[in-house]
Amino acid sequence: MASEAPDIGPVIQRERKARHLTLERLASLSGVSKSMLSQIERGESNPTFAVLWGLTQALKIDMADLIAGGVAHRQSNPVDLVSVPLTPEIKSPDGQWRLRILSPPAMAGRVEWYELDMAPKGRLQSAPHAAGTYEHLTAQTEGLTVRTALGEQTLRLGETARYRADVEHEISNGGPAEARALMVVVYE
Repeated sequence: MASEAPDIGPVIQRERKARHLTLERLASLSGVSKSMLSQIERGESNPTFAVLWGLTQALKIDMADLIAGGVAHRQSNPVDLVSVPLTPEIKSPDGQWRLRILSPPAMAGRVEWYELDMAPKGRLQSAPHAAGTYEHLTAQTEGLTVRTALGEQTLRLGETARYRADVEHEISNGGPAEARALMVVVYE
């Protein structure tokens, strides 16, 4: 049975008011129009992921907090916890790889970290990222190879490959079993 979608309008409104922001100011900070923001707060509009992303960035809250009903319920706990169902994932259309986004949304575009699972013979190909970007891939299993426009390196268990990601690059699994790694992306 499908669970009911979270009612985010009241959360957005509460978080906006807690920061003493007007609709106009939040619209300006988030890039979401004032009329759309008003519709979201009243529960009259179902926002896209891009709209939610803009709002969470402007309010400086995690998407998980928005879905969970706001940040107030966790302020007394010094340890921030993101449950497994609320950890965002990116999956390849063919099911060959999955990236679990472990970094907080506020760090996007500066430092991001992921858990990578890759099927045997799977490949994750990437176009060049912004100039000066590096990736750091730590193999938690055997079988992974990193290829860039500048070279290639196969990793053994526990090894870390550090490579420029501002050129075309790919990670592949040449082993017979699923491979796993931790990846950190650092933007200059």
